[in-house]
Amino acid sequence: MKYDTSMPIYLQVVHQIEKEIASGKRKPGEKMPSTRDLAIAFQINPNTASRVYQVLESEHICMTRRGLGTFVSEDADMVKNIRNQMAKESVDRLISSLKELDYSEEEMIQMIRENWKDA
Repeated sequence: MKYDTSMPIYLQVVHQIEKEIASGKRKPGEKMPSTRDLAIAFQINPNTASRVYQVLESEHICMTRRGLGTFVSEDADMVKNIRNQMAKESVDRLISSLKELDYSEEEMIQMIRENWKDA
């Protein structure tokens, strides 16, 4: 993973894991890698990996079961909320960028329709 220097690494990893959960790559109830394995997978410090899990747990995205490890939450609403929030953020960025280019709402919608067919 290539990291952006304008944002803390642990938040970028949190965002990537949320994306994997929202897209279905990581399933509800799935066991997450150990802190050490997460650090290796994302090429980050183990303390940073620990912080990633702290954030995910505080947001109820993951839960740690003592002696068993960390697991993705089984809460289907949580997954739906993550997915919807990520989609909203993407749409907000798109609209903001196109408004800066002076596109009208109709032009934006037309562009999306045309690009959807090509994608």
